[in-house]
Amino acid sequence: MTEDVRIAEVAALVGDSTRANILAALMGGRALTAGELVHATGVSPQTTSGHLGKLTDGRLIACVKQGRHRYYRIATPRVAEMLESIMAVVADAPPRYRPASKLDEAMRVARTCYDHFAGKLGVGITDALCALGHVTLSDEGGELSESGVAFFEKFGVDLAAASSRRRIFCRPCLDWTERRPHLGGTVGAVLAQRCFDLKWLQRMRDGRALIVTPTGRRGLSDTFGVSL
Repeated sequence: MTEDVRIAEVAALVGDSTRANILAALMGGRALTAGELVHATGVSPQTTSGHLGKLTDGRLIACVKQGRHRYYRIATPRVAEMLESIMAVVADAPPRYRPASKLDEAMRVARTCYDHFAGKLGVGITDALCALGHVTLSDEGGELSESGVAFFEKFGVDLAAASSRRRIFCRPCLDWTERRPHLGGTVGAVLAQRCFDLKWLQRMRDGRALIVTPTGRRGLSDTFGVSL
């Protein structure tokens, strides 16, 4: 019964529309201030503060103090995986009419899924790595081949440091727009960070959508054969 109650508690936290908007905003992978989350939710600062307290108490988000400011982020990668799985379930639900927007299309092309790539970008890179034999994904998880290790090291990724993280090293993550897996886990995270370091992608000001830079278009095409 304890597990049943806990499931209900977590579901209730996620099920509120304002808290769902907060969690969706934090799925961009960045830590945000309460003021930024007020903008994302469209409710008052007092109401947002109350929801942030509930999410923090429920250990779905974490608060980090830096000087006079407090920043909120998704508490753990496991919470992010749960939220992405919910989004995949929602994608299969009966559709509701909502006019398409430029942001919707941008999200489908390239976005962050917490700390790794999703959308056509994430799936395209994953397909390329699997086709080259660098990565093998299954329902049970994923692994890098010897050629994959060599590829990532040549690409400038420190796999030794990445493997020391307390997290699943390599795993598939079901993409809710493409309905196919993209690369998650530590490997997906360090790959995304390397692409950001190379200035191949830029984050949009609001939301999870990404902008592919001209340098990124060339780099993604030359390295992974991905054209966006």
